[in-house]
Amino acid sequence: MAGEIPDLHAQERTGTGKGAARAVRRAHLVPGIVFGGDVDPLPIQMPYNELIRRLRKGRFKSTLFNLKVDGHEDVRVICRDVQRDVVKDLPTHVDFMRLRRTTKINLFIHVEFEGEEECKALRKGGVLTIVRPEVELVVTAGDIPEKVVVDLTKMENIGDTLTISMVDLPAGAEPTIDRDFVICNISAPSALKSQEDEEDETEEVAADAEEEAEAEA
Repeated sequence: MAGEIPDLHAQERTGTGKGAARAVRRAHLVPGIVFGGDVDPLPIQMPYNELIRRLRKGRFKSTLFNLKVDGHEDVRVICRDVQRDVVKDLPTHVDFMRLRRTTKINLFIHVEFEGEEECKALRKGGVLTIVRPEVELVVTAGDIPEKVVVDLTKMENIGDTLTISMVDLPAGAEPTIDRDFVICNISAPSALKSQEDEEDETEEVAADAEEEAEAEA
């Protein structure tokens, strides 16, 4: 899984204090700090545009990164805080925490769906609706799964719903949500839904007419 962890590049920052931080920002860099792991804090700076790109991509604070700083060994980190300008809402400082292999963290893991060809509900004409293309799990930093596999062959009828309790999660991983939330469901195709709605409406009209006839009698 280590190869799947995105790299994050930064440089060691030599100066500290407000003056040095302002100089870093004038150079279109964002100052930051890496702490934890029984090692001295490491002041860093990273390109402003790169940080903005990562932030806009989403879930920056729940993504594990492989931090690469020149002159230092690569280390796994997770963002703990992004300070922003109160007026412009742009990042002014970023904090990263080093992680041990045994550290428990919350991460969003990609969901992969298998068994579509063998799924009885889909072969009956059902349509797969994916509710959660990824799920947030509590995992160990040293053993992060690449994906969560969902077996669609468990769904036999149109209208079936598959929840997290029906999924075989990777060893050591647990959902962050206590309730049994939905991963996907099999619904009827639009044409079939329209036909069923028309049949229901016809039945209702017939029932109303029958009631009126009984009342007049």
